Amino acid sequence: MFHLKNADTYLIHYFYIVYFKMRKTTLFLCTLATCLTLSLGCKKGKLNFNHVQQIETGTDGRINDIFFIDNQVGFAVGGKRFSEALIFKTTDGGDNWIKVSYPEAGKGLYGINQSSSGKIQAIGFDGKMLHTTDTGNNWQFKQLSPWYSYKDVYLKSDNSGIVIGGNSFNSGYIVHIDANGQNQSSDSFAIELNDIKMLDDQTGFITGYGVVLKTTNSWQTWNFLDIKNDNFTAIYALNNSDMWVCGKGGSIYRTTNGGSSWERQRNGNAITRAKYMLNDILFIDHQTGWAVGEDGVVLKTTDGGNKWEKYKDFTGSALFCIKRAPDGNLIVGGENGSLYKLHIN
Repeated sequence: MFHLKNADTYLIHYFYIVYFKMRKTTLFLCTLATCLTLSLGCKKGKLNFNHVQQIETGTDGRINDIFFIDNQVGFAVGGKRFSEALIFKTTDGGDNWIKVSYPEAGKGLYGINQSSSGKIQAIGFDGKMLHTTDTGNNWQFKQLSPWYSYKDVYLKSDNSGIVIGGNSFNSGYIVHIDANGQNQSSDSFAIELNDIKMLDDQTGFITGYGVVLKTTNSWQTWNFLDIKNDNFTAIYALNNSDMWVCGKGGSIYRTTNGGSSWERQRNGNAITRAKYMLNDILFIDHQTGWAVGEDGVVLKTTDGGNKWEKYKDFTGSALFCIKRAPDGNLIVGGENGSLYKLHIN
């Protein structure tokens, strides 16, 4: 027979168990929240540059790429996607830059490269191309067909080359051009292509939406490498074996065998990591490197990419490119005409 006294005892025991289970759950949730807070807290930034030198550009357009041809002369390209082509030139190693607008091109420029024979080529939206053979004193305009959105260019020693691009993550192309910039042939892909790194005229890499491609026969064929799960925006090759790629989702991968295998060093999708959208990456040796991205983020590693720390914010503008200046410091460029020399020495 069930007695009221026994029922009271049963209820007390039941609520006792529920109470302590709730306490454990609450403790777990609090601990998890604390861990997340500590992990994401690195957004505030712990590192500082020795000096942040803001460079006046006189534009609110984008700076998309930077390229130095020697210890004094360098170029930055950009502008506005639909309405303006800009090239900046420095003759003092990156401390001062002169802006020149090219109305004939009239669309934003996204990539710049130089052949070993000295021709410099800039490529941009709607197939707009500018080239120079006198270190940037005079530029010639060329319209590339088809009128695609091109992002990067590579030229061989004979000035033939390839340009790459894409639209909205779901279409991409590699266009082969001759020494005069004429379209010779093209390859189409179902994914957007973002960046080129050629080790020589035979071997190179292209990054894109969820892919890294490799050629070893001067662009005749491209192989898909075993790497995925991000929109890979940039690649940096320290040598023929050691390379890093970064992605729009905040991931960073490394290969030490020329792309045969890849190690994910930073998981951009991890809930315990700060969310960054990365646009470019640079290494100066096997240990020291930087990555830049949206909202002005600059990250640094000193252990080859296993751990990344954030610098204190110096701009809220997206940063699209990072290069090493001839004096060993860093140059970064981005939206709203952002151009900075970051002193690390």
